[in-house]
Amino acid sequence: MNQFSRRHFLLGGTALAAGTFVPASVWATSERTRIRIGTCMMGLEQAKQAGFDGVEVREGTTADTLEIAAPATLKRYQEQMKQTGLPITSIMMGLFNQCPLATDPRAISWMKQGIDAAKELKAQNILLAFFGKGDLLEGGVLKEAEFKAAAEKIKAVAPAAKEAGVTLAIESFLNADQLLRMLDLIGHESVGIYYDVYNTGKTKKYDSPAEIRKLKGRIAQVHYKNGSQYLDADKPHFEVVTAALKEIGYKGWITLETSSPSKNPVEDGKRNAEYVRSLFK
Repeated sequence: MNQFSRRHFLLGGTALAAGTFVPASVWATSERTRIRIGTCMMGLEQAKQAGFDGVEVREGTTADTLEIAAPATLKRYQEQMKQTGLPITSIMMGLFNQCPLATDPRAISWMKQGIDAAKELKAQNILLAFFGKGDLLEGGVLKEAEFKAAAEKIKAVAPAAKEAGVTLAIESFLNADQLLRMLDLIGHESVGIYYDVYNTGKTKKYDSPAEIRKLKGRIAQVHYKNGSQYLDADKPHFEVVTAALKEIGYKGWITLETSSPSKNPVEDGKRNAEYVRSLFK
């Protein structure tokens, strides 16, 4: 059981003993349940129709106060979770692709707002994105100053994440060694990796299975996607990355960031989710 599985498993066990509700996002990481499949491409009602187990939501606008932090937004999501029976698994903070976490003065405030929202929604992880303007690589070379600045800012809010029972999950083009170095700089149990098997294996041409094995115990959540195609259009890739995730004992969410080739998102979502479930049987 990795550090994230253990932390959320213990949290779930404590809540059960107390007779309180244990969100599905907590039990998703315990060794008592199957891998759960979520989506970040549709809302809760549509995800329910497609047979997903949960949904990753976005933070909203890049205003000083994030949309996800607004009471009306939180209330709406809470009502939708109650109606559908699906949990919100995580919050995707993609705004850092345009407003880099390393350099934007609002970054710490935004992360704190995300942590508070995740606590209210019982979301397990917060995705911290490092792409576009926020990419920590330039021409394949690490941007050291921004790398260290990002690590310091994440370190500053990590205690608040721990208090809220939330993991800050870094998604980037960094390789496994660079990611491990960042985690060492941050030095906190509430920070991990959001691993995207397409970004690493197809965009950057890293050896994804080897990277996954190297990151054992540090992966908080995983993205599966395949560009404009169905996931099963590249079975060899997804078979080897799934085998590596099984090997390291990964028990968290697999979130599908998939397209809709047929233009029917519910049916295409069903197809992709069923394929991923077949890989983990």
